[in-house]
Amino acid sequence: MLRFVFVLLILATSQAVAQETAQKPEPASDTSTESTPKASPAGEVSPEVAEAEGAIATADWSTAQARLTAWLAQHPADARALFDAGYVADAQSRLAEAEDLYRRAINADPHSFEAHLSLGLLLARQSKPEEARPELAMATHLDPSAAGPGAKARAWRALAQIDRATDRVEASADLLEALKISPETSADTLLAASLADDSGDYPAAETAYRRGIAIDPKSAPAIAGLAHVLAQQKRYPEAEAQLRAALELLPDDPGLTAELATVLAAQDKAEALPILQKLSAAHPDDPAISRMLAAVLAAAGDYQGSDRIYTTMLASKPNDATLLLGHGQNLIRMLRYTDAFVAFTRVTESEPGNADGWSGLAFAASRTNHPEVTVHALTMRSKFLPEVPSTYFLWATAYDSLHQKVQAATYYQHFLESSAGKFPDQEWQARQRLKLLKVNP
Repeated sequence: MLRFVFVLLILATSQAVAQETAQKPEPASDTSTESTPKASPAGEVSPEVAEAEGAIATADWSTAQARLTAWLAQHPADARALFDAGYVADAQSRLAEAEDLYRRAINADPHSFEAHLSLGLLLARQSKPEEARPELAMATHLDPSAAGPGAKARAWRALAQIDRATDRVEASADLLEALKISPETSADTLLAASLADDSGDYPAAETAYRRGIAIDPKSAPAIAGLAHVLAQQKRYPEAEAQLRAALELLPDDPGLTAELATVLAAQDKAEALPILQKLSAAHPDDPAISRMLAAVLAAAGDYQGSDRIYTTMLASKPNDATLLLGHGQNLIRMLRYTDAFVAFTRVTESEPGNADGWSGLAFAASRTNHPEVTVHALTMRSKFLPEVPSTYFLWATAYDSLHQKVQAATYYQHFLESSAGKFPDQEWQARQRLKLLKVNP
């Protein structure tokens, strides 16, 4: 934790760092240490490979590929040439070929920093973090040689992005290593702020986001991040003010617009729905926007409209627990309890730790005369959430249906003690059932 706080203290700018794992090889015309192949040779560089690297420097990929292909036909274990060929394939988006060439370069020279780094970045871009991480970790332990410390820092930053998903403390340590050997970038503050945000350390995240905005008032990721942090603290008016001011500078920015719609919806402002509908029309294939629109439509009472979005998305992601949960909740509101029972069952099968899924299943089971499932679902829910009046009532009616009168009476009593007059119909039912259970023990 101390390392994490230290990272936050030493950062001073803001920008998304996802580019570390998302970008293709940079143009060879760039003279930075990260832009041109510099694999360390076992001996002198052949004229053919030198000519190919000259072509790479001017982005003449066809010439470079031709020279390297001819050379590798006669020298298939030349690590430098294999790396260069992989770099050329990578730059031309021939990703499978690039991956194969990088791996061959590593086999020829296991200590090739550039090959491990490039392979790791390539795998990360392809959403293969489990394969990418070992390559990037190896790069951080190798000598970057002519590539320089900036290239090793790039490996550390890419590691931070990968570790962010599983170990935020480790991700912070990765970022700190990058900052030890390279100047901080505008992306670093945003990453640190995001790590704090993910950890629930909203004050630290707010401080970092505000620093980024002070340096770049038009940084949409920093502004959206700050608004998100404010909203998490239920400071909705502040978040709304930030977003509206930002949209004056960056009109129609999709990220800011989506965040504004979220904040408006949290305040039950009707303006949220038309904003999201317009945004969805402009970005019909954006799943995040579609999910937001479905949630806002449901909150506005348009359960059928909301469910059309959920069912469309479920066609391509049938086991997505979040989509199934929204779908199930809509089915409950539309009184389609049998279908809801199926949807919530699928939620709990795909995500056994989803407390909302168990809550929904308990209710749907009670409405479809499956008291034994209600009891099981409530038992699972109780591992994650405390009891509330509605769950006490579900416990009671389920045990009542199962003719377990002692348990039923106990839970009816718990319900009456906790409901405090908020559920008059159910309270009347509970009192009547208690009288009968006492008469017929």
